[in-house]
Amino acid sequence: MDVKRINDHVSVSPQIRPEDVKAIKALGFAAIVNNRPDGESPDQPEGAEIEKAAHEAGLSYHFIPLGREGVTPDMIEQTKEVLEGSAGPVFCYCRSGTRSTTLWALSQAGKAPASEIISAAAHAGYDMSHLAGHLSQK
Repeated sequence: MDVKRINDHVSVSPQIRPEDVKAIKALGFAAIVNNRPDGESPDQPEGAEIEKAAHEAGLSYHFIPLGREGVTPDMIEQTKEVLEGSAGPVFCYCRSGTRSTTLWALSQAGKAPASEIISAAAHAGYDMSHLAGHLSQK
């Protein structure tokens, strides 16, 4: 697993497997967010497999898939709700971590200056500078 910490509350990662969930729990995460639609790749585990492992480990699981149709306001709102409602740190994943970082960044618009959001993402290895205009809005 390649966990990239955005801040104390959110980390992102490329695709995980069901057997990674125990390690995610051991790292102190309280929730897993799957931002990858099922069926993108033949070697990708189904979200239901990750969800089952998450529940067995005592973690909450949320499915907010970001596919080819792009980001919707509902995805951003769902992400906000998960982040604000989580009892602890949140682990988000997709194919590379970029979609998870994008949804995190957009969910923070209006809560922090765009420069801080972009900087936190860059520190984790993700360039969100193209979102600067969106991050400056509420």
